[in-house]
Amino acid sequence: MEITKKDIRALSKEELREFFSINDKAFRGNQVYEWLWSKGAHSFEDMTNLSKATRAMLEENFVINHIKVDQMQRSSDGTVKNAVRLHDGLVVESVLIPTNTRTTACVSSQVGCSLDCNFCATAQLKRMRNLNPDEIYDQVIAIDKESRLYHNRPLSNIVFMGMGEPLMNYNNVLKAIDMITSTEGLSMSPKRITVSTSGLPKMIKKLADDEVKFQLAVSLHSAIDSIRASIMPFSKNFPLVDLKESLQYWYAKTKSKVTYEYVVWKNINDNKESVDALVKFCKYVPCKVNLIEYNPIETEGEFQQASDEAIDAYISALAENGIVAKVRRSRGKDIDAACGQLANKS
Repeated sequence: MEITKKDIRALSKEELREFFSINDKAFRGNQVYEWLWSKGAHSFEDMTNLSKATRAMLEENFVINHIKVDQMQRSSDGTVKNAVRLHDGLVVESVLIPTNTRTTACVSSQVGCSLDCNFCATAQLKRMRNLNPDEIYDQVIAIDKESRLYHNRPLSNIVFMGMGEPLMNYNNVLKAIDMITSTEGLSMSPKRITVSTSGLPKMIKKLADDEVKFQLAVSLHSAIDSIRASIMPFSKNFPLVDLKESLQYWYAKTKSKVTYEYVVWKNINDNKESVDALVKFCKYVPCKVNLIEYNPIETEGEFQQASDEAIDAYISALAENGIVAKVRRSRGKDIDAACGQLANKS
């Protein structure tokens, strides 16, 4: 019977040192850990400062379940989309979004998604499994390499806005961020990382209790319960009054502003009542609003981009009330890499 080898990146540095203290010398664990994380080695053969015998021993006992970029598409606007194949053959997508001043990695946290937002292509896939911390980390490494190759600069920001609901893969997402921000990983500032949630009050409070240092974004899309539930059916279980309370708890603990992600759709939330409700909701905690251009996932669906006038009405009302709002134009639409379009069409 074939023995399944353990994925070596599931071991902590201490566990690696322990393994080597029995089989070699403990400090070898440090060397291997550095190869795995800060150097991003994908095979034991790459670990050139280890003897051949040590590499053979690692090969005998472990595997490195690294991702492979199966297909890379480049948009006319410089956006890059990766179809990322995981060790078990499943595929997720991640995106490099360049601007003049920064390059942002949009990474996935689940294969498919646990939630049922009607406007999102990923939600139609259903959740197949959570990603492991190293699979999230590998997406960032791959995009950092592409940023250096195509834009001559390292990755500057990370957003967890790809496939999946990050807070439903809580422990693995936090472990990945720990590694990304660690001096033994990529040494990125947590302030340059944003985790976007569809709004799970209990998990938002847990983030606050865990004193995380990264930024929080909430996919809001309506501040009226009935409209929000028609867009995001799961939100029936998480009414806005509970979301509000969890965000007030978040701000009290972290003093970190919340970003609301908000798409305006024709005949859904492009009315005065919706504008007024958002303005009111924005007064509960310090925040800013990203009004996001909608990217249709089907040509004749119920969700259609609202008029410029409707978006202007939001911008004016928010500005009058001292709330910072920006219109986010979508990038990578020609390769289905824009917000809500990630669905493994490849």
